[in-house]
Amino acid sequence: MSRPSRGTRVTHQELPPALRDAVDDFAEHLAQVRNRSAHTVRAYVTDVVAMLDHAVRMGCLELAELDLSVLRSWLARQRTTGAARTSLARRAASARAFSAWAHRAGLLPADVGAALASPRAHRELPGVLRADQAAALMEAPARKPTTAHGTTSTEPPAYGTTPTGTTAHDTAATGAPTDATATAGKTADATATTGKTADNTATTDAAPAGAATTGAAVDATDTAAAEAVLLRDRVLLELLYATGVRVSEACGLDVGDVDHGRRVIRVLGKGGRERAVPYGVPAQRALDDWLRGGRPVLAIPRSDDALLLGARGGRLNPTTARQIVGGYAETAGLPRTSPHGLRHSAATHLLEGGADLRAVQELLGHSSLASTQIYTHVSVERLRAAYRQAHPRA
Repeated sequence: MSRPSRGTRVTHQELPPALRDAVDDFAEHLAQVRNRSAHTVRAYVTDVVAMLDHAVRMGCLELAELDLSVLRSWLARQRTTGAARTSLARRAASARAFSAWAHRAGLLPADVGAALASPRAHRELPGVLRADQAAALMEAPARKPTTAHGTTSTEPPAYGTTPTGTTAHDTAATGAPTDATATAGKTADATATTGKTADNTATTDAAPAGAATTGAAVDATDTAAAEAVLLRDRVLLELLYATGVRVSEACGLDVGDVDHGRRVIRVLGKGGRERAVPYGVPAQRALDDWLRGGRPVLAIPRSDDALLLGARGGRLNPTTARQIVGGYAETAGLPRTSPHGLRHSAATHLLEGGADLRAVQELLGHSSLASTQIYTHVSVERLRAAYRQAHPRA
């Protein structure tokens, strides 16, 4: 389970022992019994700790003293401090979940949160790319220039390393942040500290300890790594748009999750639910290129079976993936885009192309059809805009 923020940890430690133990048991219930993700558990714990801290300030030192008025007072205070309606709705849901669990566990005489109302969150229409804009984004990595000493990929430098003469925030001439590949004398994976060289270097295991790497070998290594990163970026973009998977799901894919024969990936979604998602020919080509000429260059022993790798050989993390997508969108002159924006775009384009709403729900891994229906609203808004623009009597 991921650790809460420092503020939450300090507040948690300052709670009375009984309340602190209740929070810990609730978190274990969410993770072990409900099989919630680490992100979800962290969000619930943050809310519940804040709620119990408010209860203590109101004089509730025992969990049995918690009542509906305390919960309402807590939400009212959140509202006065400027919390958004979506945040209030989430915190109310956390309070109800904790109250229901505490009642079932015998810690509360009644489920005091059952009657807790929460503001209805606004459902804003998600921003989506047009089909031609999505196509331009897919082609963006092919247009990125590479050099012998680096690449213009959007991946940030590896932790604790920055290319010579630059900072982590330096950008290339195209406007996208530079990749983790360093200048001459550094390998793309920065594995010198382990005593191993990156793949495709001209040095051999038999080279004497401390022997200098030639400039030609460094250039070859940097070029291979730069090209491998571009292949990785291309397959990341193609998979996100082709399948509509969440960025965490894409980064969690293993090589064995890809069924090349049927062009399907096996995705482990929220709540541990597994689903099969198809992808098209362009994504298959990008996968073939990556697995044949990209992944072997970046892979190191700790890469395990991860499908998508970072520049240092470990599993690609969602934060870096978001930076990659945003960087290429900016470079291509497209609207600000994220992996979730590509998910929105994929769903909208499927529905506009005639896909069934239930099929899109299954592809996206939504547990409720209501979550998928928002994309029909996007399509209707586009239809209205086209009608107002084109019809003479609009």
